[in-house]
Amino acid sequence: MSTEETSRFVRLRVELVLEVQDEDEVTKAALRGIARDPELPEAERAHAEAAVTEDTAEALAYLVDPFDLVAEVPGVELQQASWSSERIDYDPDSSDWDLDEDDGEDDDEQEDGIG
Repeated sequence: MSTEETSRFVRLRVELVLEVQDEDEVTKAALRGIARDPELPEAERAHAEAAVTEDTAEALAYLVDPFDLVAEVPGVELQQASWSSERIDYDPDSSDWDLDEDDGEDDDEQEDGIG
């Protein structure tokens, strides 16, 4: 394929499962981050503080920033990002959590001669 036929944009999907060992520390770290953010308007600051205090998953979403994941990668510029967090039931022995398992997309692409 020529350069004109291929897109310069790449979607990178990352899924993390974190074990929260100290909810208070996570909440405190998020609150410190909110307090240090000079660009956060007061109304949003109050909302963010309430959200991270009520839900550790929200505190993690505030602390983990996808922009930080690619900020030092040469030759790329982040165009768009979204992320969320939620509490889940996690069983590391379940096949539902097999990170090596194909999702079926790669197989289809390989059959078509792509990838």
